[in-house]
Amino acid sequence: MGSDDEAARPRVGTNLASMLTLSEVGIDFDRANAARIYDYFLGGAHNFASDRAQAARIVAANPDMPRVCRVNRDYLGRVVRWCVEAGIDQFLDLGSGVPTVGNVHEIALRLAPGARIAYVDFEPVAVQHAREITEGLDGVSVTQADLRQPEEVLRAPTVAGLLDFTRPVAVLAIAVLHFIDDDVPAIFGRYREALSPGSVLAINHGSSDQDDPVLAEAVRNIERGYRGSATPVVLRDRRQIRDLLTGFELVPPGLVDPVHWPAADPEVEPIGAYAGIGRLP
Repeated sequence: MGSDDEAARPRVGTNLASMLTLSEVGIDFDRANAARIYDYFLGGAHNFASDRAQAARIVAANPDMPRVCRVNRDYLGRVVRWCVEAGIDQFLDLGSGVPTVGNVHEIALRLAPGARIAYVDFEPVAVQHAREITEGLDGVSVTQADLRQPEEVLRAPTVAGLLDFTRPVAVLAIAVLHFIDDDVPAIFGRYREALSPGSVLAINHGSSDQDDPVLAEAVRNIERGYRGSATPVVLRDRRQIRDLLTGFELVPPGLVDPVHWPAADPEVEPIGAYAGIGRLP
């Protein structure tokens, strides 16, 4: 049997484990984090005992949570493909999380070999693993920064030196904004100011503002499951989520549940979120 300290250590690959120490990257082993919880639900190995314990509480509140994460991931893939087909080959992925199957760079570079992808996250495990798997890839960068500080993000050499903001850029904020208890419309207003016409903002935000009361309660149960973590959930209604895209023109079909973007799929149960793409005129 290992010690309690060993049990609390992350489930990580050998190379990453050798790089991570509390003193080097300031990881909090004791408080669960949304990026690592998400990794756990997607079957990843870059999470701690605290994340797995919090995940168990979330699943106890809403057993559908692993499917919710997979739906969010599938939506991200469809967004990236839509952007490339629309002629956008630059991506700023905010709150990118722990990289897993179906990464932005995997999809974008396969469809557009000259694509550029700038990943941004503040969680040390997510950042370190992203750097590990993208090392040596042209057109891909990883930045440790807080998306709530747009100036810091946009000034970072790994962003400003990679993306050409005189051309359209796709800003991705997928399944991350409901972890931010700030004036998000104001934050994204500052990102919008840096973008050229034709750029897009893609979002996906959980919400209990649902016509189906059972689905609404399921979303509230997820919110309850995240309480006590370092990244509690902040639910917003449909109007508030639409406000996140102020200044952008909604691309059809507008704000819909992720399973229904870009086309309705009556065979798949909704997850209780609003997703969509706004395009800068």
